[in-house]
Amino acid sequence: MMSRQLASKWRKTALLMKYPVAAAHIPQTKAFNSSNLLHMLHYYGMVFIKPIVGGGGYGVIRVSRSGGVYRYTHMKVSRSFVNFDQMYRSLLRVKARRKYMIQQGIHLATIHGRPVDYRVKVVKTEQGWVFRSLVGRWARPGLCVTNLSKGGTMLSGKRALALSLPHIANRYKRQEMRSLTLACTHIMESQLPGIGQLGFDYGLDHSGKIWILEVNTRPQ
Repeated sequence: MMSRQLASKWRKTALLMKYPVAAAHIPQTKAFNSSNLLHMLHYYGMVFIKPIVGGGGYGVIRVSRSGGVYRYTHMKVSRSFVNFDQMYRSLLRVKARRKYMIQQGIHLATIHGRPVDYRVKVVKTEQGWVFRSLVGRWARPGLCVTNLSKGGTMLSGKRALALSLPHIANRYKRQEMRSLTLACTHIMESQLPGIGQLGFDYGLDHSGKIWILEVNTRPQ
């Protein structure tokens, strides 16, 4: 069965933002430009810029501001600047030649100092939507992206939660992810009839709050 796809991260984010049940879990997201980046860095201290179309962690750059120093990290390369304009010009040279968006940086819970996030995959069957997996993805040393294609390690969702957030009720948090997934899936289906599979990428901060980092209509 052919499944409808939507590649634009921007459109999927905007779609979910219309609904309070999803919007409460979506990081602040803006179009990539100099003024938006400067404002968000001053407000949040750390952001991610991501290609609007693309996957596998390709082109994702972490940008931060601390103590008057601007810094970005692309793959394993980090550069620091004392001037925002210098940093921005350098950023334009290294980012992929495609449209980008800026997303509020979430300080993810970690295992041994390396961030972990979660992929929850659902598929449409004759009986309705069913869960296929809930797994953790643990970033390779030195990287801020967790994608398996970039050397990340797959863990069971239960193990990833136990190691990164041992003080959080494991079963309850997995159920919360499933409930949020179903709510968002029904929103996506109502707006995009014909979708047959979805992959939700969730990040949990140190308090255990679930953040929707990305939604994939062609999850790997």
